[in-house]
Amino acid sequence: MAGESLQTKDVSLLDVLDAVLEKGVVLKGDLTISIAGVDLVYLDLRVLLASLETLVQARDKELKEFREETIDFS
Repeated sequence: MAGESLQTKDVSLLDVLDAVLEKGVVLKGDLTISIAGVDLVYLDLRVLLASLETLVQARDKELKEFREETIDFS
């Protein structure tokens, strides 16, 4: 698969969704609604899309690293 281009490989929506949920993805965007140069509404949008298993694994990894940094064994 490493040498195979996307042009020659059929990728289904399910394959893409599986990859996104396995790794996780963060989307960030800003939306401003204005009239005559006056900002009326500003939205700061942040979306995290991942499977529950991916989030739990990431949390466990962060907790382990935090404990290793803060525990003094001497």
